[in-house]
Amino acid sequence: MRVVVDDSIRDAPASLALTEDAKLLRLAGPHDDFTRTDPWRVLRIQSEFIEGFDTLAGIEKGVTIFGSARTGPDDPQYAAAQETARLLAEAGFSIITGAGPGIMEAANRGAKLGGGHSVGCNIELPFEQGANPYVDTLVNFRYFFVRKTMFIKYSIGFIIFPGGFGTLDELFEALTLIQTGKISQFPVVLFGRHYWAGLVRWLQARVLGERKISPGDLDLMLVTDDPREAADAVIAAYAALTAAGAR
Repeated sequence: MRVVVDDSIRDAPASLALTEDAKLLRLAGPHDDFTRTDPWRVLRIQSEFIEGFDTLAGIEKGVTIFGSARTGPDDPQYAAAQETARLLAEAGFSIITGAGPGIMEAANRGAKLGGGHSVGCNIELPFEQGANPYVDTLVNFRYFFVRKTMFIKYSIGFIIFPGGFGTLDELFEALTLIQTGKISQFPVVLFGRHYWAGLVRWLQARVLGERKISPGDLDLMLVTDDPREAADAVIAAYAALTAAGAR
């Protein structure tokens, strides 16, 4: 059987410069000068953290919405993401996305429609990814791990729409942080029952069945097709968080 691999991202044109992530993760050559070695990059990473913290410091009720950049405006999931973000914005929440097209654009658009604050955390890629036109506050990142820290630090919950590897990465990082007690009262909503059904069944039958996770770990996720239910889950979690802080 012939395996077909999508190389559209891996095999970027040679004319495109390496991203900073790629430079950081590749093996250094014996003749690299100091400004191209890891000690120097630590300073650049530090400055990126500072810029992110400084720009996003005012966000107190942020909700990050993830999903595929390939979702078009005519897709029902685009409309659902826009509506979910609109409901949250009307409830006083800031909407944070990766700033790109697809679900990200829909969520930022919904934030604007709801009169809320629309935030985009863009990432340097081998090909051009500009920010969508519905972002109020934009932060550009070179390093994925710095950007991922911002999503967690300035969010009180994640809503995960259908997406690819990047979406799955954010999903399981959030679940790991909750499972290990690094963050609490952090709702993770999987939007799109049909899309996520196979993954949920595999987690139940294989991962839980072989006792790689505990039964309660599956309760860390809410699966829904309803924008109102998704928004209400986040609103309720925030109310519980503020009530716990008041005690």
